[in-house]
Amino acid sequence: MKNHHYKITVHWTGNQGTGTTGYRDYERSHTISAENKVMIEGSSDPAFRGDRTKYNPEEMFLSSLSSCHMLWYLHFCSEAGIIVTDYTDEATGIMGETASGSGHFTEVTLHPTVTVAEECMKEKAEQLHHKANEFCFIANSVNFPVKHIPVLLVKS
Repeated sequence: MKNHHYKITVHWTGNQGTGTTGYRDYERSHTISAENKVMIEGSSDPAFRGDRTKYNPEEMFLSSLSSCHMLWYLHFCSEAGIIVTDYTDEATGIMGETASGSGHFTEVTLHPTVTVAEECMKEKAEQLHHKANEFCFIANSVNFPVKHIPVLLVKS
């Protein structure tokens, strides 16, 4: 087994001068950075006193599943001679919150709209979503199935 190592820095930027003296006394703002990459501004979901103009961990989690699937899918299409000319995913997820305030995702559904170069490529292109799901590192790391509802179009 080959190991890959990753490192990011998360820095809290929400101290309003009194730290965490009270639940309402600090912002949930933070930055996410990695060497040689653009910094991302994050916060918590607005339901948890976050800034709606910044990405929250739940959105980042959903985007990890979506982009990992897309990258594997494009790889397998390339290998199979399927020419993809456009790919957009409108991924959705449901996170259940328990009475104690903890929670977990119960489902994620990817809704990729894929445009291929020729009509004869559509069937195989649709099948490759299953293979991409089997190989996606992130999908293999969650404890619920990741669903797919693809739409296949032909370049006009």
